Amino acid sequence: MRPPVLVGLLDSGVAPDLAPAVEDARSFTLGEAGRVTAGPVEPDRLGHGSTLAWIIAGAAPEARLLDAQVFLASHATSPAVVAAGLDWLAGRGARIVNMSFGLRHDREVLRRACDSAREAGVILLASAPARGAMVYPAGYQGVVKVSGDARCAPGEISTLGGAQADFGAHPRPLAGAPGAGQSGGASFAVAHLCGHLAGYLAERPGAGRDEMLEHLAAVARYHGPERRRAGTGD
Repeated sequence: MRPPVLVGLLDSGVAPDLAPAVEDARSFTLGEAGRVTAGPVEPDRLGHGSTLAWIIAGAAPEARLLDAQVFLASHATSPAVVAAGLDWLAGRGARIVNMSFGLRHDREVLRRACDSAREAGVILLASAPARGAMVYPAGYQGVVKVSGDARCAPGEISTLGGAQADFGAHPRPLAGAPGAGQSGGASFAVAHLCGHLAGYLAERPGAGRDEMLEHLAAVARYHGPERRRAGTGD
Protein backbone atom coordinates (compact mmCIF):
# COMPACT_ATOMS: atom_id res chain seq x y z
CA MET A 1 0.00 0.00 0.00
CA ARG A 2 1.38 3.40 -0.98
CA PRO A 3 1.90 5.96 1.78
CA PRO A 4 -0.50 8.91 1.55
CA VAL A 5 0.55 12.15 -0.10
CA LEU A 6 1.33 14.72 2.58
CA VAL A 7 0.03 18.19 1.77
CA GLY A 8 1.21 21.12 3.86
CA LEU A 9 -1.23 23.91 4.64
CA LEU A 10 0.15 27.23 5.94
CA ASP A 11 -2.90 29.11 7.10
CA SER A 12 -5.36 29.66 9.96
CA GLY A 13 -5.96 26.05 10.96
CA VAL A 14 -8.38 23.26 10.11
CA ALA A 15 -11.90 22.69 11.43
CA PRO A 16 -12.59 19.65 13.65
CA ASP A 17 -14.81 18.15 10.94
CA LEU A 18 -11.66 17.54 8.89
CA ALA A 19 -9.62 16.07 11.74
CA PRO A 20 -9.58 12.58 10.11
CA ALA A 21 -7.71 14.09 7.15
CA VAL A 22 -5.03 15.74 9.32
CA GLU A 23 -1.78 13.84 9.78
CA ASP A 24 -0.17 16.35 12.15
CA ALA A 25 -0.65 19.94 13.27
CA ARG A 26 1.33 22.73 14.93
CA SER A 27 0.63 26.35 15.73
CA PHE A 28 3.40 28.93 15.35
CA THR A 29 3.45 32.27 17.17
CA LEU A 30 5.89 35.08 17.76
CA GLY A 31 6.94 35.10 21.40
CA GLU A 32 9.25 37.17 23.54
CA ALA A 33 12.36 38.69 21.99
CA GLY A 34 11.00 37.93 18.54
CA ARG A 35 11.39 34.17 18.91
CA VAL A 36 8.95 31.86 17.17
CA THR A 37 7.41 29.20 19.37
CA ALA A 38 5.52 26.08 18.30
CA GLY A 39 2.63 24.57 20.20
CA PRO A 40 -0.77 22.91 19.96
CA VAL A 41 -3.16 24.31 17.36
CA GLU A 42 -6.02 26.58 18.33
CA PRO A 43 -9.49 26.63 16.77
CA ASP A 44 -9.63 28.16 13.30
CA ARG A 45 -11.10 31.56 14.13
CA LEU A 46 -10.86 32.91 10.60
CA GLY A 47 -12.30 29.93 8.72
CA HIS A 48 -9.98 30.53 5.79
CA GLY A 49 -7.69 27.56 6.41
CA SER A 50 -10.66 25.26 6.90
CA THR A 51 -12.14 26.33 3.57
CA LEU A 52 -8.83 25.62 1.84
CA ALA A 53 -8.65 22.23 3.55
CA TRP A 54 -12.14 21.34 2.29
CA ILE A 55 -11.11 22.21 -1.26
CA ILE A 56 -7.95 20.10 -1.08
CA ALA A 57 -9.71 17.16 0.57
CA GLY A 58 -12.51 17.31 -1.98
CA ALA A 59 -10.05 17.06 -4.86
CA ALA A 60 -7.74 14.51 -3.21
CA PRO A 61 -9.56 12.60 -0.45
CA GLU A 62 -6.65 10.18 -0.16
CA ALA A 63 -4.20 12.95 0.78
CA ARG A 64 -3.24 13.74 4.36
CA LEU A 65 -2.91 17.29 5.63
CA LEU A 66 -0.08 18.78 7.65
CA ASP A 67 -1.62 21.81 9.36
CA ALA A 68 0.82 24.66 10.10
CA GLN A 69 -1.25 27.34 11.81
CA VAL A 70 0.37 30.73 11.23
CA PHE A 71 -2.70 33.02 11.32
CA LEU A 72 -4.70 33.24 14.54
CA ALA A 73 -7.03 36.17 15.23
CA SER A 74 -6.37 38.06 12.00
CA HIS A 75 -4.87 37.68 8.53
CA ALA A 76 -1.70 39.43 9.73
CA THR A 77 1.38 37.44 10.67
CA SER A 78 5.17 37.66 10.77
CA PRO A 79 7.45 36.39 7.98
CA ALA A 80 9.45 34.60 10.68
CA VAL A 81 6.31 32.74 11.78
CA VAL A 82 5.51 31.71 8.22
CA ALA A 83 9.12 30.59 7.70
CA ALA A 84 9.03 28.48 10.85
CA GLY A 85 5.81 26.83 9.73
CA LEU A 86 7.25 26.10 6.31
CA ASP A 87 10.42 24.64 7.81
CA TRP A 88 8.28 22.33 9.93
CA LEU A 89 6.18 21.22 6.96
CA ALA A 90 9.28 20.42 4.90
CA GLY A 91 10.78 18.51 7.81
CA ARG A 92 7.56 16.48 8.24
CA GLY A 93 7.74 15.33 4.64
CA ALA A 94 5.20 17.51 2.84
CA ARG A 95 5.31 16.95 -0.93
CA ILE A 96 3.27 20.07 -1.70
CA VAL A 97 2.71 23.19 0.38
CA ASN A 98 -0.34 25.43 -0.07
CA MET A 99 0.42 29.11 0.66
CA SER A 100 -2.80 31.02 -0.01
CA PHE A 101 -1.54 34.44 1.02
CA GLY A 102 0.80 37.15 -0.15
CA LEU A 103 3.07 39.45 1.84
CA ARG A 104 3.90 42.79 0.27
CA HIS A 105 7.60 42.81 1.05
CA ASP A 106 10.46 40.41 0.40
CA ARG A 107 11.86 39.13 3.68
CA GLU A 108 15.10 37.17 3.84
CA VAL A 109 13.86 34.74 6.48
CA LEU A 110 10.94 33.68 4.28
CA ARG A 111 13.03 33.57 1.13
CA ARG A 112 15.54 31.26 2.82
CA ALA A 113 12.76 28.96 4.05
CA CYS A 114 11.29 28.74 0.53
CA ASP A 115 14.70 28.04 -0.98
CA SER A 116 15.39 25.32 1.58
CA ALA A 117 12.01 23.63 1.04
CA ARG A 118 12.34 23.80 -2.73
CA GLU A 119 15.85 22.31 -2.60
CA ALA A 120 14.39 19.46 -0.53
CA GLY A 121 11.96 18.70 -3.37
CA VAL A 122 8.84 20.33 -1.93
CA ILE A 123 6.44 21.84 -4.48
CA LEU A 124 5.50 25.33 -3.28
CA LEU A 125 2.24 26.89 -4.48
CA ALA A 126 1.39 30.50 -3.62
CA SER A 127 -1.32 32.95 -4.52
CA ALA A 128 -0.48 35.76 -6.93
CA PRO A 129 -2.68 38.74 -7.81
CA ALA A 130 -4.07 38.96 -11.33
CA ARG A 131 -2.64 42.45 -11.62
CA GLY A 132 -0.56 44.89 -9.59
CA ALA A 133 2.63 44.44 -7.63
CA MET A 134 4.01 40.97 -7.01
CA VAL A 135 3.67 39.55 -3.51
CA TYR A 136 5.68 36.99 -1.55
CA PRO A 137 6.24 34.05 -1.40
CA ALA A 138 4.82 33.93 -4.96
CA GLY A 139 7.62 36.20 -6.12
CA TYR A 140 10.41 33.86 -5.05
CA GLN A 141 12.30 31.71 -7.52
CA GLY A 142 10.80 28.26 -8.01
CA VAL A 143 7.49 29.02 -6.29
CA VAL A 144 4.51 28.19 -8.52
CA LYS A 145 2.41 31.36 -8.85
CA VAL A 146 -1.35 30.73 -8.96
CA SER A 147 -4.14 33.19 -9.72
CA GLY A 148 -7.91 32.86 -9.80
CA ASP A 149 -9.34 32.31 -13.28
CA ALA A 150 -13.09 32.78 -13.69
CA ARG A 151 -13.03 30.64 -16.84
CA CYS A 152 -12.08 27.56 -14.82
CA ALA A 153 -14.71 25.31 -13.30
CA PRO A 154 -13.70 23.14 -10.34
CA GLY A 155 -11.07 20.69 -11.57
CA GLU A 156 -10.05 22.86 -14.52
CA ILE A 157 -6.68 24.58 -14.92
CA SER A 158 -5.35 27.35 -17.11
CA THR A 159 -1.76 28.03 -18.11
CA LEU A 160 -1.08 31.74 -17.81
CA GLY A 161 2.65 31.72 -18.46
CA GLY A 162 3.28 35.35 -17.61
CA ALA A 163 5.35 37.22 -15.08
CA GLN A 164 2.26 37.64 -12.90
CA ALA A 165 1.15 34.00 -12.64
CA ASP A 166 2.06 30.54 -13.93
CA PHE A 167 -1.34 28.85 -13.62
CA GLY A 168 -4.95 29.70 -12.95
CA ALA A 169 -7.71 27.67 -11.31
CA HIS A 170 -11.28 27.96 -10.02
CA PRO A 171 -11.42 31.05 -7.77
CA ARG A 172 -14.17 30.00 -5.36
CA PRO A 173 -14.83 27.42 -2.66
CA LEU A 174 -16.83 24.32 -3.54
CA ALA A 175 -20.58 24.82 -3.60
CA GLY A 176 -22.18 23.70 -0.36
CA ALA A 177 -18.87 23.48 1.50
CA PRO A 178 -18.04 25.60 4.56
CA GLY A 179 -16.88 29.02 3.44
CA ALA A 180 -18.80 28.84 0.15
CA GLY A 181 -20.03 32.38 0.76
CA GLN A 182 -16.54 33.83 0.94
CA SER A 183 -15.39 36.02 -1.93
CA GLY A 184 -13.34 34.27 -4.59
CA GLY A 185 -9.77 34.85 -5.57
CA ALA A 186 -6.27 33.51 -5.90
CA SER A 187 -6.20 31.97 -2.43
CA PHE A 188 -8.90 29.45 -3.31
CA ALA A 189 -7.36 28.85 -6.73
CA VAL A 190 -4.16 27.72 -5.01
CA ALA A 191 -6.12 25.12 -3.04
CA HIS A 192 -7.85 23.81 -6.16
CA LEU A 193 -4.50 23.42 -7.92
CA CYS A 194 -2.97 21.90 -4.79
CA GLY A 195 -5.72 19.29 -4.59
CA HIS A 196 -5.26 18.44 -8.26
CA LEU A 197 -1.53 17.91 -7.79
CA ALA A 198 -2.10 15.84 -4.66
CA GLY A 199 -4.34 13.53 -6.67
CA TYR A 200 -1.72 13.32 -9.40
CA LEU A 201 0.99 12.43 -6.87
CA ALA A 202 -1.21 9.70 -5.42
CA GLU A 203 -1.11 8.06 -8.85
CA ARG A 204 2.54 8.91 -9.59
CA PRO A 205 4.30 9.19 -6.23
CA GLY A 206 7.73 9.45 -7.83
CA ALA A 207 6.88 12.51 -9.92
CA GLY A 208 9.18 15.48 -9.51
CA ARG A 209 8.52 19.18 -9.91
CA ASP A 210 9.22 19.32 -13.65
CA GLU A 211 6.97 16.34 -14.37
CA MET A 212 4.14 17.87 -12.35
CA LEU A 213 4.41 21.19 -14.15
CA GLU A 214 4.41 19.40 -17.50
CA HIS A 215 1.29 17.52 -16.41
CA LEU A 216 -0.49 20.77 -15.51
CA ALA A 217 0.35 22.25 -18.90
CA ALA A 218 -0.85 19.10 -20.66
CA VAL A 219 -4.25 18.99 -18.95
CA ALA A 220 -4.92 22.74 -18.97
CA ARG A 221 -8.35 23.71 -20.28
CA TYR A 222 -7.30 27.25 -21.16
CA HIS A 223 -4.05 28.70 -22.43
CA GLY A 224 -3.07 32.32 -21.98
CA PRO A 225 -4.51 34.98 -19.67
CA GLU A 226 -8.21 35.62 -19.38
CA ARG A 227 -9.33 38.38 -21.73
CA ARG A 228 -11.16 41.14 -19.96
CA ARG A 229 -13.61 43.42 -21.72
CA ALA A 230 -12.33 46.95 -22.02
CA GLY A 231 -14.11 49.52 -19.90
CA THR A 232 -16.16 47.03 -17.87
CA GLY A 233 -13.70 45.82 -15.24
CA ASP A 234 -14.75 42.24 -16.05
